[in-house]
Amino acid sequence: MLKSWLSQRAVHTTLTCAGALGLGATALLWHPSPVAAQANTDAYVKTVQPILAKNCYTCHGGESHRGGLQLDTKEHILKGGKDGAVIVPGHPEQSLLVTLIRHEGPADDPRPMPPRSKLSDADIAAVTAWIKAGAVMPD
Repeated sequence: MLKSWLSQRAVHTTLTCAGALGLGATALLWHPSPVAAQANTDAYVKTVQPILAKNCYTCHGGESHRGGLQLDTKEHILKGGKDGAVIVPGHPEQSLLVTLIRHEGPADDPRPMPPRSKLSDADIAAVTAWIKAGAVMPD
């Protein structure tokens, strides 16, 4: 209960300060409260990273970088691949990674990922929620 209240208070304070500075709510996307950032980091480590490791690292991790994309470090995920950034923190609808794991790529070049079988709806939802929450991950 206290942690929930603190988290809500931190978000309220951040939004109030961002509004006073004329930054709007988008400031929260790049600078979440410490409590929210830790929760998002935990979500990445416990849920998202295992999904990526199981389904993506074969082609996009370690020594393999298909399409110039490597998904096994924060630096590489944020850098993206030959087509540019694959995630837009706070905006899963603009994130190429989400489009591809949903198998919703353009008809002329769908690039569904993973190519053999689609991720479960729960895995897609977890990755999408993580990106929507700011895609925070440990260094």
